[in-house]
Amino acid sequence: MRNLGTIDVALDEMLVNLAAIVLRLSEPDLTRTPEARRALAQSVHQYGVCAAHSTDPRVHELKTRLEGTLKPSLRIVAINGVKVS
Repeated sequence: MRNLGTIDVALDEMLVNLAAIVLRLSEPDLTRTPEARRALAQSVHQYGVCAAHSTDPRVHELKTRLEGTLKPSLRIVAINGVKVS
């Protein structure tokens, strides 16, 4: 049973490292195409599935950050020089 704790810690570290990689790949320059956005969404979803089993708060914080990368960025729209949103 003592080994289970060691395995959990190792898995949490792997999840933290994986989240760092996915966060780097979520940059707008790298996710311009619909295929890249779908791949990012799939990666974030899979990370969430794995993170659900973790008790490490870092993993859950990174899950939240990754989910935030899927939200569309807002932009200001103007008509005839007047901001409308």
